[in-house]
Amino acid sequence: MKAILSGLVALSLLAGMAAAASGPAENDYKAVLTKHWQISKEFTLAVAEAMPAESYDFKPNPDEMSFGQLMIHIALSNSEAFANAAGTEALAQPSGTDKKTAIKFLADSFDRCAKDFEAMTPAQLNRMVDIGAGRQAMAIEVLWWAFTDTAHHRGQAEVYLRVKNIKPPRYVF
Repeated sequence: MKAILSGLVALSLLAGMAAAASGPAENDYKAVLTKHWQISKEFTLAVAEAMPAESYDFKPNPDEMSFGQLMIHIALSNSEAFANAAGTEALAQPSGTDKKTAIKFLADSFDRCAKDFEAMTPAQLNRMVDIGAGRQAMAIEVLWWAFTDTAHHRGQAEVYLRVKNIKPPRYVF
């Protein structure tokens, strides 16, 4: 019994030390989101790079955006969502949808979003923001939406690649 009690005390002490080493709880989600935002950036750019420049105007059917329009849409949606949450200005949409323009805009938008997020305080993340049509959501929810929307449209872009018989890059977690 004494050995079990000693073991539980040691385990509790180790758990407490691990929690103290990880920092305040309000910073944990920021570190996780920051890490996965970078992963999302790298993977999205790899998907964008996989499509040949001459196929950036490709549409699987007439009702879809072209591949280039889809890349611009991802970047613009991210920029607008993070700017809304942070209270900053979104990046201006470029006029072109060619590969060079789209990839630069994607990279710039991911970097700008990361910068906006880094500067946000817990109070800013918890504040309510207008999301249109008279609706509101917490700023952190808007950022979660942006992360999810990026994954959704990146998956759509991977289908475009497969329709062109291009193997999409491998996702790395």
